[in-house]
Amino acid sequence: MILALDAMGGDHGPSEVCRGAIAACEEHSDLELVLVGNSPEIEPMLDGASPDVSGRISIVHAEERIGMDEHPTVAIRKKRHSSLRIAMEMVRSGEALGCVSAGNTGAIVAGGVLVVGRISGIDRPALGVALPTLNKYTFLLDVGATVRSKPENLFQFAHMGNVYSKKILGVSEPQVALLANGSEEIKGDEVIAGAKALIKASTLNFTGYVEGDDIPYSRADVVVCDGFSGNVVLKFAEGLMSAVYSILKEEMGHRIMPKLGMVFMIPMMKDLWARFNYEKHGGTPLLGVNGIVVKAHGRSKAPAITNALRVARNFVLQNGVELIREELG
Repeated sequence: MILALDAMGGDHGPSEVCRGAIAACEEHSDLELVLVGNSPEIEPMLDGASPDVSGRISIVHAEERIGMDEHPTVAIRKKRHSSLRIAMEMVRSGEALGCVSAGNTGAIVAGGVLVVGRISGIDRPALGVALPTLNKYTFLLDVGATVRSKPENLFQFAHMGNVYSKKILGVSEPQVALLANGSEEIKGDEVIAGAKALIKASTLNFTGYVEGDDIPYSRADVVVCDGFSGNVVLKFAEGLMSAVYSILKEEMGHRIMPKLGMVFMIPMMKDLWARFNYEKHGGTPLLGVNGIVVKAHGRSKAPAITNALRVARNFVLQNGVELIREELG
């Protein structure tokens, strides 16, 4: 299985990406990676790989990179020799079965649409993320690909989320809900109301509206919203967990008794942090495009890159793009 990896994307550049690539190949013996980026920078960072792993990692040189602050559409159109654009062209041509990047989110979405192309019948793509909740994972989409959505877009997101929840997260009959400002039938604006009518008339297991505070309690398997709302929910959840963790450490540093009890609490706190740490859960798939594209967090270090590659690999194994195509007829 060949995947293309944008070696220049993200805040930590090729060093962490290369470490993550090596770890992914060590973990999955069927994985072959093409690192796309500046060859002179990448080559020394692969020196520590074993012969077996180094034999499954190749480099495609890219003269350009797309920065995190560049205009997405302009960059993906003009920088034809950028690492991200070349990685996506490999997916379009069939040279790679999927690509992973921790780079500019807007450029990844634009590249997915303009380079890889949309699945027939899909108007807009969606980024989805599996959020750890009380007793399972809740798949939230869109979290940033389509900021303003129409009812038809949300309807398509619901179907794509349903496929992902079934085939990747293993939920036999996913409960699908719309994110709104209340659970009552009268809540939501005209876009939400229009989406509700479409989803209710479909074969999806629609359970109505959920509010933001319903998500942590696992009250739906798939939560559908526009990209603006979803991104706010995601970033708030990430920030809240980080803040709570910091507050606990600070409070324990100020008090004697908590310091004594901390010896017993450390394993629990580590498990809790690992459960909600974005690095463990890898990347967010860009659904609705005609190939497998996975967005890793911009701050990704090696473990997050490894797990983003795992997400892409699993989606390839499950034939995810074809399943979405079939779901939407």
